[in-house]
Amino acid sequence: MNAQAATARTGTKDDIAVYMREKGERARAASREMARADSGLKNACLFALAQLLLDETSSILSANEKDMRAGKAAKLDPALLDRLELNEDRVAAMAEGVREVANLPDPIGELTDMRLRPSGIQVGRMRVPLGVVGIIYESRPNVTADAASLCLKSGNACILRGGSEAMNSNQAIARCIQRALRQAGLPEDSVQVLDITDRRTVGEMVSMPEYIDVVIPRGGKGLVAAVSSNARVPVIKHLDGNCHVFIDRDADFDKAVAVSVNAKTQRYGTCNTMETLLVDAPIAQKVLPELGRIYNEAGVELRACERTRAILPLARPASESDWAEEYLAPILAIKIVEGIDEAIDHITRYGSAHTDAIVTENYTRARRFLREVDSSSVMVNASTRFADGYEYGLGAEIGISTDKFHARGPVGLEGLTSQKWIVLGDGNVR
Repeated sequence: MNAQAATARTGTKDDIAVYMREKGERARAASREMARADSGLKNACLFALAQLLLDETSSILSANEKDMRAGKAAKLDPALLDRLELNEDRVAAMAEGVREVANLPDPIGELTDMRLRPSGIQVGRMRVPLGVVGIIYESRPNVTADAASLCLKSGNACILRGGSEAMNSNQAIARCIQRALRQAGLPEDSVQVLDITDRRTVGEMVSMPEYIDVVIPRGGKGLVAAVSSNARVPVIKHLDGNCHVFIDRDADFDKAVAVSVNAKTQRYGTCNTMETLLVDAPIAQKVLPELGRIYNEAGVELRACERTRAILPLARPASESDWAEEYLAPILAIKIVEGIDEAIDHITRYGSAHTDAIVTENYTRARRFLREVDSSSVMVNASTRFADGYEYGLGAEIGISTDKFHARGPVGLEGLTSQKWIVLGDGNVR
């Protein structure tokens, strides 16, 4: 930790402000260099980072173990601990995600929609970096690598503020990033991982539009809501992930079971995990007993409507609040509905516009669901767990947006860029 960071850690609000402004100034300067960096340099940096993550797996896991011990001592929520924990497979997945980003086409400088106007000018659009991206996140140390790789490939500089619970893990990954930047000859200030976690740094980040062009919060609903309500900088966000699977009356039994089980039990503490299962009445008696058995064996607590409890008597009665809850835990709400209209109405009322799926062999109802469910990801015969940047071929994601501007769904390279109008002429005048 440098002297300024040490002063900021123990100092006043003014010390924090000075520390953050200095970070912002350095990021802004680095962003100008990154905007003109060629693809070869950016890719060299990313391939070097992927290898360094693998080479430094033991040191990263050692740092993570310190965070895990502290998190357990602090009695962190199990979902947070799950997000915090790293192992060899997760570090390898991190490295693979960085490689995937390196292998993606570079979006910067791409020209689209070029057309010749009657005046003789050519008009089109060019894809350009956003500039400086601020990312505020909790637990997930993999975000440090994902965010850095996506920002670098898209020609942006970034300031990363992780949570105190992941400080050791984040700094271990940050050291790999700095080494990769040096090896590639890119500005080290293009990725700055804050080495203090004072909450006041968040307040400063979201109020520096002169240095930061967009802020992306990744974490609990409280963090995202606080950032959104106080920000003077544009925010890309989603507040929660109350995801649904609707089993239509024309669903294939095996597909319905497979999708519904995977969407809930593959991993509990993620925003794309199913939290409410909707079952069309004509198929309920057929599919619910088997699902109830599997969920019971998996230790999933069921909270259900009265019609469901008549089939699954071990389920607890669902309250009104259960339909809107993001559990991030082995708990599932189940409701029997009368057809697709009631299912869509339920999702519209209680959903979070994150990810919703239908299981059906009926093409017409599948098309209706795709059109009418207003979520950032809508699926047919697939688990909600696929709502992920890596699974969508983005290499990695920097977050998921349930807003409609300027990015929606998993935010990858394109979501970290903007477009500007360009005009090509030959001395043309109006």
